[in-house]
Amino acid sequence: MEKFEGLHIPHEIRKRMKRLREQELRSELSYGFDLDYSTHPRTLVKSRWGNHYHIGLYGRLGVHCHNLQNGTNFKYVRWEKFSTHQLISETNYYFTMEAMDPAINSVFSFQTLLSDVGREPGIYITWRTLACRIKCNEPVDDDWGHTAIDAFYQGEMPKWFSADDLASDPKRFYEVQESDLRENDWLQLFSEIAFFTEAKLELVAPPLLEIKKVVIETKEGYTSEAREILKAENAIFYISYKCTGGDCSARGVAGDHKAIVRKTMDGKPGHICIEVAGETEKYIPIELFWSNYYETLFQNSRFGRS
Repeated sequence: MEKFEGLHIPHEIRKRMKRLREQELRSELSYGFDLDYSTHPRTLVKSRWGNHYHIGLYGRLGVHCHNLQNGTNFKYVRWEKFSTHQLISETNYYFTMEAMDPAINSVFSFQTLLSDVGREPGIYITWRTLACRIKCNEPVDDDWGHTAIDAFYQGEMPKWFSADDLASDPKRFYEVQESDLRENDWLQLFSEIAFFTEAKLELVAPPLLEIKKVVIETKEGYTSEAREILKAENAIFYISYKCTGGDCSARGVAGDHKAIVRKTMDGKPGHICIEVAGETEKYIPIELFWSNYYETLFQNSRFGRS
């Protein structure tokens, strides 16, 4: 017999009560966000709180996806905690953060699951949010719906548009107006994500970026007015911007830049994918990339190099 909370309870019953209490606790916690499932045994993800810039980019993308799908205007505040789960071909990050609803000046806990798929030929980064929601413990659908994405938005990234492209199909291309740039601050987010890749993922503070021009391309076009394209689920963004300050000069990235950003959505709640084209003058097609890659592996194996 053992004493448990003031009562004499047999040891086996005490152990069973403890297990039930642990199960009750875990039922209130979220997979990945509160419980780190990459460790054995499972451990609690501790709150650390921070303002690291790159984590903020992940969080802001999740908040943007929620706003786009739900018509909200939430704002990212800061991150609280995160855990990492390394898979074979990607890395999943479970973020818990603070977000704010400016309409009612309310701050609340928000969750984003971001999958970093890594690089492909001509694509510097591929980030997918697989959950973005006000904190809860509901299961996450972390299966990206590849088949739901039109072929127009898959494969190699497009080249920069030409003047002839704009003139030949005005319903497919939309040049964002100055007023739209001010009203849609997520365009600034897209610019920062693109610049983050150019700065070799080493930025520690928000860069001072000035958007000069944004052209959006969609296959679907629009029905009544061109600015509808801003809300398109799938689109390609051609962004001209300038880095005007911060540590841009020290990193050698000050001045004018161009970025091609592709956004796709598979129709599932909380899902959005952002791809950024790699800036290179010598673009290597996918077939040639993999051919060169495997040829290099073969040559290295022949001569004993790794």
